[in-house]
Amino acid sequence: MQSSIITVRALSRIIKNKFSTFLDPAIHNSSQPHFVSVVVGFPKCLSNKYKIGKFGDDAWFTSSNSQADVIGVADGVGGWTRYGIDAGEFSSFLMRTCERLVQNNNFNPNQPVNLLSSSYKELLDHKKPILGSSTACVLILNRETGLLHTANIGDSGFMVVRHGEIVHRSEEQQHYFNTPFQLSLPPPGNANRVLSDSPESADTYSFPVKDGDVILVATDGVFDNVPKDLLLETLKGVEGEKDAVKLQMTANSIALMARSLSFDSNFMSPFAINARKNNIHTIGGKPDDITVVLATVNL
Repeated sequence: MQSSIITVRALSRIIKNKFSTFLDPAIHNSSQPHFVSVVVGFPKCLSNKYKIGKFGDDAWFTSSNSQADVIGVADGVGGWTRYGIDAGEFSSFLMRTCERLVQNNNFNPNQPVNLLSSSYKELLDHKKPILGSSTACVLILNRETGLLHTANIGDSGFMVVRHGEIVHRSEEQQHYFNTPFQLSLPPPGNANRVLSDSPESADTYSFPVKDGDVILVATDGVFDNVPKDLLLETLKGVEGEKDAVKLQMTANSIALMARSLSFDSNFMSPFAINARKNNIHTIGGKPDDITVVLATVNL
């Protein structure tokens, strides 16, 4: 029992010191919809040094311009570490480049696929090859139209809660169990042996948002470990919340739940349920990097 208390205290200290809140009142027209958003996460290995925009092999960004608010997460495929490749470099470059491109004059507030595609092209054209692969999920809130445009490749994703119900949710893209769609750059001569999907293969949706909508954007470290009903029950509590500190507390609780359940060997996690559907008899959570971006829509 004492070790559990120490662990929780340690995680709480990490959460306290490792979150980012995104809200720049100066850039928002109060008559237009915009996000109030916060970020929190854990690397799978807590001894990893923290870097802004990364939790282990996960990466994230939040950005804004005069037209839109933008959120993105990416999950570097960890299997590359077996070949001496930094699995987080690919996802981190992808998200950092997206963040920068939001500020370009040719940014399109209706096309998250274009944003991903431009970022991926810069990665492919980089002088120093950035090998690896990553899933990605990007959301753009067009302030003028009030439409949320989404693009998702792989098993990161998003969930929108309104009036106590999930009104929009991304679906996993899998080639086969535990092998998600992914953007890739394999080592030379290995293109035929590595899965590689195009940005245009992303699932895309566009829909109007309403004041108070709660939007969760997260990597699979959340969705593989926290049941949908538990996420919904948690998110319902911050519908309409405009206080970033209160949002942060809820984001922290989601990340901590995911972390705790991922190491529970007796828990029938969403990952274990999906494994059994694929004739893999297993139980327990799935230890992984965890990234949570939590936002509400403010009109």
